[in-house]
Amino acid sequence: MNWPLAFSTLGCSGLPLTDVVELARSTEWLGLELRAADDEPVHVGLSPRERAAARELLDSGGVTVLTVASYVKVARGAISDDECVADALAHADLARDLGAPFVRVFPGAEEPGPEADARAVRRLNAIADRLPDGVSVLLETHDSHPQGVDIVRVLSQISGKVGAIWDVMHPWRTGEPIAVTKEVLAPYLKHVQVKDVLSPTERTPLPLGAGTIPLEEFYTALWELGYQGWMALEWESKWHPEAVPLAEALRVKPSFTR
Repeated sequence: MNWPLAFSTLGCSGLPLTDVVELARSTEWLGLELRAADDEPVHVGLSPRERAAARELLDSGGVTVLTVASYVKVARGAISDDECVADALAHADLARDLGAPFVRVFPGAEEPGPEADARAVRRLNAIADRLPDGVSVLLETHDSHPQGVDIVRVLSQISGKVGAIWDVMHPWRTGEPIAVTKEVLAPYLKHVQVKDVLSPTERTPLPLGAGTIPLEEFYTALWELGYQGWMALEWESKWHPEAVPLAEALRVKPSFTR
């Protein structure tokens, strides 16, 4: 099975959108996760005219915008509920304006536990009630909630347009078997991120298949689930500048046949 391929602009941070589109077209990774931050071409500070121009460029370039990758942290205690919800909704409005169906959010708790879970549930329910049409929020296996079981403790208490992103590295690096992640995330899974690294502690990005993440098992799990969404390479060279350039990493495509 060949899933449609995407990449995150985290791997080409600051690259103008025209060049991002050209990279996508030249490599045939035609989906995009757009990192939303002040140092990127896409962020919540764009004017309506700038948003319309960006959407026109992306649409005419033949790429599919999947996700606005925000840095909203729904379980973080250092911000208020109102601040968190407003930030998430601002990113949801950006996603709507760019034609993206999803906004990525992180858990981001300072300390995991029942209070952090309750905070995330409360905020995600508030966000879900106010999302623009056509946009859903996806909570990623990451930071304070790296495993599928962590994410599901939260998502099982949410009503509305909220789902999960399975970032393959974080459940694996913290010891959750792929079979467990697959089972618990199945009802919520909307998007997946693929990557490879040398070990759970040495996380410089490596081309797919060059590290030790059990990618074949991951692909098999997705096939067994009947997953039909996109597969996005999250090449974290923003945080690991020693990694090879994204364009080189995109030469290696996921290899799975059923």
